Amino acid sequence: MKILIYSAKDFEIPFLEKANSDRYAVKYCTDRLTAKTAMMAIGFNAICIFSADEGSSKVLELLWDFGVRYIVLRSTGYDNIHLRTAEKLGFKVANAPDYSPNAIAEHAVTLIQTVNRKIIKANSQVHNYNFLLDDLIGFDLFKKKVGVIGTGKIGKLIVKIMYGFGCAILVNDIKEDRFLSEKYNAQYVSLEKLYAESDIIVIAAPLNTQTHHLINATAINFMKKEVIVVNIARGAIVKTEDIITALERKRIGAYATDVYEYENGLFFYDQSKNKRVDELLIKLINLPNTLITPHQAFATQEALTNIARTTFNTFQNWNLGKSSPYELNQQHIKKTTF
Repeated sequence: MKILIYSAKDFEIPFLEKANSDRYAVKYCTDRLTAKTAMMAIGFNAICIFSADEGSSKVLELLWDFGVRYIVLRSTGYDNIHLRTAEKLGFKVANAPDYSPNAIAEHAVTLIQTVNRKIIKANSQVHNYNFLLDDLIGFDLFKKKVGVIGTGKIGKLIVKIMYGFGCAILVNDIKEDRFLSEKYNAQYVSLEKLYAESDIIVIAAPLNTQTHHLINATAINFMKKEVIVVNIARGAIVKTEDIITALERKRIGAYATDVYEYENGLFFYDQSKNKRVDELLIKLINLPNTLITPHQAFATQEALTNIARTTFNTFQNWNLGKSSPYELNQQHIKKTTF
């Protein structure tokens, strides 16, 4: 099996090389997978892609013609690959789920407290030898209501952590988890009730047809004016134009996010010397009540180790003619955004 790894980053290559242990011939390329770069896969029967890579029908058809038969995503999310086309063509496709729900959940809490306790502003002031506290007032998390949208593995951990702070927990998901209700007194409610009562809202749901632009002007109108909205899921769950308008009009308190609706080709790259004109992102960055991190929630040593291991374990199973426990099939097709 010859493997081409698209969107390879310097920080992850050592983890991938260790997991491979020289079992397979691997080529790392920094390019994103697109219709223009698909031809780089000629001569490879397997590729590995990241969340920013394009797995559209057009790209998949090109890859199939070039002889690629196996695709592994180095991510839990798979909204960037057209699974129906992949299955129709005959690809074996798998993702890397559960690599470290703790990493994502802990980053969500980091965003919450960084915004709440004005850490960025405090750091800036101290560097300028300004030790006033006038603009650094936050609030206790104790007894605040936290709404968690999506109670998968990451959402469950966010519930657990926020319960530890003494928060009251409101949750919303298509499927209720009795354990969360019994152990952490989490209350499953409608989205409207979650929006209206939460002091903090954390988005931990997958991106699909039901969650695309879930947070829009209509949803925001239900929210408290002081609410902190946190997104550690996918950028397109939030309608960027509407969240900007809400922030500008002080309709919500703050927005903290690790993802951005139009991040493909932008995040994971140093754009400082060749800034891409993105008016929406510029507005977000310049708003005083926003905090943006560059899709780094997963970036822990533990998570990168698990992603690499899962990736090459999947290739190993396929190479031996076995199935992988992480293969994406019919049940996953229904959840894609296509």
